[in-house]
Amino acid sequence: MQTLLQGTKGVQTLMTLNWDRMLMLGALGGALYLGAHIALI
Repeated sequence: MQTLLQGTKGVQTLMTLNWDRMLMLGALGGALYLGAHIALI
């Protein structure tokens, strides 16, 4: 159980450090999708 909690804490630390990078990737993916959708119309 202790190992599981330490692993969860490690994942939480990674998410805290990289949340802006993930947000940027999501925004970039959304922009590419929207641009492709508009180009097909």
